[in-house]
Amino acid sequence: MSSNAPTPRFTVITLGVGDIRASIAFYEALGFQRKFRATGEAVAFFDTGGTVIGLFPWDQLAADVTLPDQPRPTAFRGVTLAWNCGSVEEVDQVLDFAISKGASLLKPAHKTDYGGYSGYFGDPDNHPWEVVVAPGIEVGDDRRVHLPD
Repeated sequence: MSSNAPTPRFTVITLGVGDIRASIAFYEALGFQRKFRATGEAVAFFDTGGTVIGLFPWDQLAADVTLPDQPRPTAFRGVTLAWNCGSVEEVDQVLDFAISKGASLLKPAHKTDYGGYSGYFGDPDNHPWEVVVAPGIEVGDDRRVHLPD
């Protein structure tokens, strides 16, 4: 019996943002390359070396998924983004760099209980980014995370 199940893939994470221009400027300042500029400021897409980050106005994104855009949560939303690094020094460098570009420091870098090193910053809409080096997770020259089998 053959299976017609689709091949699973994770391609894009879209973030609802309060100020599309400010968020575009922030992600460009972090060094993410904007692609598919034909969309103007309606939506913005950034190459991350694997998946894509999309930025879309908060209220329009809520309407698109047919959920209310108010009240806008100020608490943790149950999702984090991650920037995996190859060394402790790179974690510190990325956190300092993100903060210099307008990110807020949510949690200073520290040794983790699993033998890694991690800290968090928030983007202009306070979407939390973990900056981390973790044992067993390699970041290749291709900027992609390589997981052991």
